[in-house]
Amino acid sequence: MDIVKTFNQIRNSPHLKSESVGLVPTMGALHQGHLALIRTARLENDVVVATIFVNPSQFDDPDDLVSYPRDQERDLALLEQEGVDIVYLPSEDEIYPEGFDTWVDPGAWANKLEGVVRPGHFRGVSTVVTKLFNQIQPNRAYFGQKDGQQVAVIKHLVLDLNIPVEIRVIGTVREPDGLALSSRNQQLTPQERASATVIYKSLLGALQVFRAGEMVAEKLRDSVLDILLLELKQEQIEYINIVDPDTFEDRQNLTGTSLILVSVRFGKVRLIDNLTLS
Repeated sequence: MDIVKTFNQIRNSPHLKSESVGLVPTMGALHQGHLALIRTARLENDVVVATIFVNPSQFDDPDDLVSYPRDQERDLALLEQEGVDIVYLPSEDEIYPEGFDTWVDPGAWANKLEGVVRPGHFRGVSTVVTKLFNQIQPNRAYFGQKDGQQVAVIKHLVLDLNIPVEIRVIGTVREPDGLALSSRNQQLTPQERASATVIYKSLLGALQVFRAGEMVAEKLRDSVLDILLLELKQEQIEYINIVDPDTFEDRQNLTGTSLILVSVRFGKVRLIDNLTLS
């Protein structure tokens, strides 16, 4: 496994001359969700590139950036075990060199939900992903469905800017009790961790109501809220929304495929999850 840290090193890697290259961008603190992306990429490509870069421009809270979990030695061991060919570990100066002043703005439709709670988040995501696509030029890039709005942003980014990369979305990987795997889960207290299982339970509750024939979005949102409030306080719930999965326009009636998204907060730790209603 090659470990490279600069643009020149990654561009000159003989691995990138292979017929197909799969890219898995990460911020480290790897878990089984990341490894599911790696394994799919390994099956579908001749070469797999993983990146580890904690992108400062997508954090609106400096304390959140400082506290983000990091364990590079463990991450590298996992990536080698999974047969990754190249790990790209750029520094902040490598991605944002002195004088850097060009940003990718995904547009007003992304300034809702996560875009409201985390101002500038998708601007940072879109910019760093565009740079990684340009630097590595993969055939395919792999993202997890847990970050549903991010997936939509990146799909539109690739479409609008004519970036020749296939976006592959892999289903959310969960703990046995249903909690979506996240690098932030390790920051929860034992009591918060136990309470966090209510997030997936609330989504499953909405799915059950939907399958029973309910098509009114407001009533489905109410069903999610009722379940969340069994474990959480109202002020912990940041949003419950049902949207079109491509445009993220709010759904009033579920006449087509929809995505229901939930965000809750445990102190400074935010957890998000989503489920497709189809």
